[in-house]
Order: sequence, then C-alpha cells, then structure tokens
Amino acid sequence: MSLSKLNSLYREVILDHADHPHHKHALTNATTTMTVKNPTCGDVINLDIDLNEDDVITNIGFTGEGCTISQSSASMMSDAVLGKTKDEALKMAKTFSDMVMGKQHDQADLDELDDAAILSSIVSFPARIKCATLSWWALQRALLSNQQEESDGEA
Repeated sequence: MSLSKLNSLYREVILDHADHPHHKHALTNATTTMTVKNPTCGDVINLDIDLNEDDVITNIGFTGEGCTISQSSASMMSDAVLGKTKDEALKMAKTFSDMVMGKQHDQADLDELDDAAILSSIVSFPARIKCATLSWWALQRALLSNQQEESDGEA
C-alpha cells in the first residue's frame, strides 16, 4: 500500500471514530469511574467501566470533550477492551502507550488494539501523543483503583 493511501486510510479511520464515536455515553451504574484531563490542550475524558465478578469489562462508556485525536482514540479504546479481562485491558493499555512512544511490540500485541493500532504514526507528532493516550491513561487508572473514585488527575 502506498504511503498516500495509508495516510488516507489513517485519516478516514480517525475521522470516522471522531464523527461517530462508539460507546460515547455515561454508564449509570459503573463499577469504576475515572476522569482524566490534559491541561495542555483542555481535553477531558470521563470513563465509566462495568467489571463483573470475573474482572471482565462488560460495559464501557466515555464522555468528555477534546480534539479529534483524543475522542477517536477513546472510541477505539472502548471497542478494543470491551469483553476483555482487567489484566488483558491493562496489557493493551501498556502496549498502546509503548507503541505511541515508538517502542516495539510483537505484531500479535498490536493486533489486539484493533483500530487503535492505526495511531502508531502519532509518534511523528509528539504534541499529539497525550491526546492519543488520554483515554488509555484513564483506563489504566480506573482499573488499578480498588474502588469507585473520581480523579481530577492530570495526564
């Protein structure tokens, strides 16, 4: 695939998720809630997760405001981790974070990210890395918290 076709696909996937985000809604009875803000640009992600007794993500939703990258990344992240266990989702968040920082991972790990793997080229735009990782940071913080809490933590 030529570079121009790849760039076009990249833009299409990002814009589709930004224009038609998946799971963009609050959950009324979330087992875990986390809010993360990027003070540099003003992006905010409010993440709600329902974990069942087996630590499987049975429902996920996000709200908030932000740029196209942060909102599309949140949509992609929510698609990728729905139905995964807490440990699988944490591994995926680590893989995503490493990927956008330019660190290498096995192709199988990258494939688990689904559409979010397309954000690997964000490494070429250092100012946008926080935008892409904001929802993944919220996911990590939410899953690592032992109880429902809301954080004004900054990314």
